[in-house]
Amino acid sequence: MTEPDVSDIREQLVDAFDGADYPVSTPMDLLPALPNGPATTFESGEFSMSMMQIHSTADVDPKERFPYESPEALADDIIDGLQDAGELPE
Repeated sequence: MTEPDVSDIREQLVDAFDGADYPVSTPMDLLPALPNGPATTFESGEFSMSMMQIHSTADVDPKERFPYESPEALADDIIDGLQDAGELPE
């Protein structure tokens, strides 16, 4: 398998969360934007995780991060958390 493309995962996250009503104050505000809810999966190379898995794996404390003003800011924090957790390359 190939190494995941971080920019591709970020783009998938931005696209998935683009439909949310910003600013969002809680993770629950994001669920309606996801095409398959928490089962929405993001894939690139050997990386494949559902939003539920990302939420439990990413080293991000949502209480410290919300509210989010844009899908880009949210995607950046998720990517950083996944990198900190060793799930994505730096």
